[in-house]
Amino acid sequence: MSPEEEAARRAALPDVARRALEEAEARKKAEMNMPVELGGRDGPEPVRYGDWELKGIAIDF
Repeated sequence: MSPEEEAARRAALPDVARRALEEAEARKKAEMNMPVELGGRDGPEPVRYGDWELKGIAIDF
């Protein structure tokens, strides 16, 4: 989708939806600036995805 089409699509959205998209983009940018965790688990963030076990053993933070 071209930038012009995206701008037109967003202009047609209600204010609440437009604000929600802007907040989501801000969260994504903030997530990209997070420091790398040293000695942490590989894979997706366990708190975010509810993965509280490792190789069948329940873990606690």
